[in-house]
Amino acid sequence: MRLLVLGAAGQLGGDLMAAAAGRGIAAQGAGRAEADLADAAALRGFVDATPFDALVNCAALVNTEAIEGDPAPALAVNGRAAAVMAEACAARGARFVQVSTDYVFGGDATRRTPLVETDPPAPVNAYGLSKLYGETLAGLAGGDVSVFRVASVFGVRGAGGKGGNFVETMIRVGRERGRLSVVADQVMSPTSTAWAAAAILAFLDRGGPPGVYHAANTGAVSWFDFARAIVARAGVAAEVAPVSAAEWPSVARRPAWSALDNRKLAGVIGPIPGWEEALDDYLAAKRHV
Repeated sequence: MRLLVLGAAGQLGGDLMAAAAGRGIAAQGAGRAEADLADAAALRGFVDATPFDALVNCAALVNTEAIEGDPAPALAVNGRAAAVMAEACAARGARFVQVSTDYVFGGDATRRTPLVETDPPAPVNAYGLSKLYGETLAGLAGGDVSVFRVASVFGVRGAGGKGGNFVETMIRVGRERGRLSVVADQVMSPTSTAWAAAAILAFLDRGGPPGVYHAANTGAVSWFDFARAIVARAGVAAEVAPVSAAEWPSVARRPAWSALDNRKLAGVIGPIPGWEEALDDYLAAKRHV
């Protein structure tokens, strides 16, 4: 299998490149310099000229606050670019994996059970809408298209568009201030990019059927309880105080509930570890424990 990874310098893309190298899979990575997702013609030219059997698109604009103020760039990069890649893959008979997000959900504020793939999307911010746009356009392009919705990711490379990741922020601020105030009324499924990368390769290796999959570590937790677990497991002497989303200044709304049910993907690749195990593995890799 020859793999092409867009967004190869990001949290997930970087871990996917590393996982492919560890398994002896030929993988070519590309970033904005090689493939500008905002330029549809240039993107199509690059994809058409590159040899691969499967393309995984990890690239995206992810700054939720900035996108809320100006959604046009995200609609191009997160949305229309997915259609260009899906169409190019269909033309050559290659597999296409579009990485999406739990933020395609959020409109059902009363939800209290993990969301399954057939639940109707209802994004509450422009970022989630742009990613749903990409899912939809990719699916309409025909061919072998799989959508992998990840959630609240944390990886060793950090998120370039956000300046790190939540785990590192909690550890750093906890050590500096000794106190953290974290939103307690938003629930999600924290996901390790190292695990998600391995899951994508396992899915491709096992010939998983096209479709939408929830690629998140098992479990549901609030940001507040996730922060408490981080500081406890990392040995940070910090108090963690709960606050409501209404108390936290933000331009963009966040889902009150976006925990994902991953049993469909587990049926293809096998058991999926819980977020606690994934967090422990991450902390060990970063030598926080």
